Amino acid sequence: MIEASELKPGMVVLLEGEFHSVVSAGYHAGGGQQGSAVFTRVKNLKTGHVKELRLHPGDKLEEVSLDHLEMEYLYTDGVAFYFMNSDTFEQISLPSQTIGAYEKFLQPNMRIPVQLYEGEPVTIAFPPAVELNIVSTPPGLHEHETSTFKTATLTNGMEVLVPQFIKEGDTVRIEVASGKYLERVRRGARKP
Repeated sequence: MIEASELKPGMVVLLEGEFHSVVSAGYHAGGGQQGSAVFTRVKNLKTGHVKELRLHPGDKLEEVSLDHLEMEYLYTDGVAFYFMNSDTFEQISLPSQTIGAYEKFLQPNMRIPVQLYEGEPVTIAFPPAVELNIVSTPPGLHEHETSTFKTATLTNGMEVLVPQFIKEGDTVRIEVASGKYLERVRRGARKP
């Protein structure tokens, strides 16, 4: 058990029988007739629903420790996503609601850490950024190379704004949370 005043982002707690990840937590000292409180936002790991809670600093919550197991993403049938343990070839499935917005970034054979509780899959620990290839983009405008952006289509079908110097075939890093371009990925080091 953990007190509400000790909550930190990233922790997983059990609320109303379901697993919730702490998105944010802040302690506010009370004044006058208002007592101190902990304001926290938690995300339901099964449904993806985020809710805000106001807790007393001494409220007890059950902290849950999840195990991480790297698994290979196989496919989706529209209802669930299927992953395989590369060592045992055992397959597990997670409902579509659990994957949520990460769906567009999942690619077959991608290795993803799956979070488990007592051997049962709960959610995936998706990386903050992914690398994808540019399938199509118009040629760059030389006089505007650094100040303007152009549209590019990625291998997953998503369109993003990229700098003018990006060309077809380039690999770029995309922030998963926002879907925005971060940087071009350079392969191999230049020889002196």
